Amino acid sequence: MQKTEVKESPGYRTALEMDAASRRDRDDLIIEYAPLVKLLANRMAMRIPPSVSVDDLVSAGIMGLVDAIDRYDPSRDVKFKTYAEFRIRGAMLDELRSLDWVPRSTRKKIRKMEQAIQAVEARLNRPAEDTEICEEMEISMEAYYDILNAARGVELLSLDGYVKDEKDNSDSKRTFKSLVRGDSDPDNQVLNFELKEVIVEAMKSLSKKEQMVISLYYYDELTLKEIGEVIELTESRISQIHTKAIIKMRARLRSYYET
Repeated sequence: MQKTEVKESPGYRTALEMDAASRRDRDDLIIEYAPLVKLLANRMAMRIPPSVSVDDLVSAGIMGLVDAIDRYDPSRDVKFKTYAEFRIRGAMLDELRSLDWVPRSTRKKIRKMEQAIQAVEARLNRPAEDTEICEEMEISMEAYYDILNAARGVELLSLDGYVKDEKDNSDSKRTFKSLVRGDSDPDNQVLNFELKEVIVEAMKSLSKKEQMVISLYYYDELTLKEIGEVIELTESRISQIHTKAIIKMRARLRSYYET
């Protein structure tokens, strides 16, 4: 029987070459941004219990980086580093949520604190002080700080988390992500602008010290220890201020979604 020779078409060979080049580019990006993953993992580890492995956060972050590489759209007016950070942080938060490292009892106390902040600020029409939050919750200052310490590392907003009602139920199965609209039409652009304004107003509702901590941590990317050196407070105290600021902003955002 005569052997039939199968010839590879130029197009097939080109496709293989392009695929190999794509894999090389992908690997190069992973190597280039791996230090960023480690940096974000170590920063996040400072705000969570030591029982959570930094290596687990790094592994989740690498998966987030790979996802960012695969999903990145250069045509959008967003830098890859900015997009990658978002996906990396999201992957790490998903890992933490899967571990459920924040006890249910602590989550209930955080929710109660959010409700207390909402009630005080609605009544007084100004930012709530620590003592006023304690009075509303009917707890001591010591118990109040215990909650802040236990809530260390709680996220501002989980886009994949379900929107809960006043009874802390999530039966609606609506996620925050589903409420963040795209920019494909003018109505959605208005809604997104409104949400950004709510976040800005939530920032304005914080005390000067809380605003400074949030700014130095998220914009200047200082560690809690470095912020403490700037403000001349202990790292533990900075952690409490940071957590309180996040809970206050969560209360404001919750008010927005519940209206």
